[in-house]
Parts: sequence; C-alpha cells; structure tokens
Amino acid sequence: MEKKKIISFEGIDGCGKTTQAKLLHGYLSRKGLETVILFEPGGTEVGESIRNLLLFGRERPCAWSELFLYLASRAQLLEDVIRGHVIKGRIVILDRYIDSTTAYQGYGRGLPVGLIRDIHASFLCGLFPDLTFLVDATARELAEVLEKKEKDRMERESMSFQNRVREGYLRIAEENDRVRIVARKSVQETHETIVKITEAYLNEEG
Repeated sequence: MEKKKIISFEGIDGCGKTTQAKLLHGYLSRKGLETVILFEPGGTEVGESIRNLLLFGRERPCAWSELFLYLASRAQLLEDVIRGHVIKGRIVILDRYIDSTTAYQGYGRGLPVGLIRDIHASFLCGLFPDLTFLVDATARELAEVLEKKEKDRMERESMSFQNRVREGYLRIAEENDRVRIVARKSVQETHETIVKITEAYLNEEG
C-alpha cells in the first residue's frame, strides 16, 4: 500500500475533468503503465443504483441522505474495486473522489466538513489520493457549457451553489499539498499541464 498511486480529478460541473481524466488514462496506458480509470458515484452494482437515485431519481434526497448515499457508493467502490487495483500496483485514476463530497456536501450543502473528513478517515484505510487535479473555472464561465448538455440533478444546481462548491475546492487545495490547481484552458493546453505535473510526480515516486 505504501507505493499506491491514486490520482483524482475534481472540479465543479462543466469544468472538463472527465475529459482530462480520460486523456491522462490514455496517455499513461500508451506509455505502458498499468492504469485504470473509475468514475464516482458508481463503478459497482450497488454504486450504479445509488448513482441513478442521486442524479436521476424522481425524488430529491435531503442533504444528509445525499451525503450518506455518496459515502455508501464510495465505500463499495473502495471495497470491490479500488483496493484490488492498488494491491496489484496499478495507477488508479478517479473521476471524483473524497474531495467532491467535502466540496459539494460540506461547503455546498453546509454539512459539517470535519465530520465528512472523519468518516472518510474511518473507512478509507489509507487509500487517500496521492495526487489531485482541481480543474478550476468559475461557475459563470461554465454556465454556457452546461446549457449545451442534458443536465443531471447536480448540474442543475444554482450558480450560487456552484460558487460555494468552488470556494470549498479552493480551500481544500490550500490545506492539501497533493492538490494541484490547473486553470481550465483549451482541452489540449489543460492536458499538457496535467501530463507535465503527472510525469514529475511519477518520476519523484520512482
């Protein structure tokens, strides 16, 4: 577990983190590195059911239910999928991970950030991200991006909510050296920045 390499991608809705996670996965795979990419919430039978309930269900869960559903999906993914890949020495790329819950349900919904961190510490068993990319842009800058797609429940949230989430992400970045803020530019420019940081990290880690 000491040589684990978990790379997470974070950011508010529409920032392009999913595209960047896929691009990094492809880049590392072409270099011959054993790499897997996972998405949250989901990735297991339990997680996919939770995903549908959270993002596409007819009823809106209250803030506390939302928090515990995201945590439940993550716990299942950790147990069924992430742990096995880490044990085999693979690089695990995650499109959203623990910081999403802290930013969205903590800073966005106003639930206790300290409690969310304590819960993560209790079940992650050390499987925290080693490197996190925060693809950063303002909610106003991303409004046009979201208008062009069919939005899920979280993507339909207000701009003020997205602003609170972004501020939460920036605070998380201030508190954690593993988080690298990457300003959202063109897809290629953003990818090149991420590759440069990843290469430096992997070379440092051997």
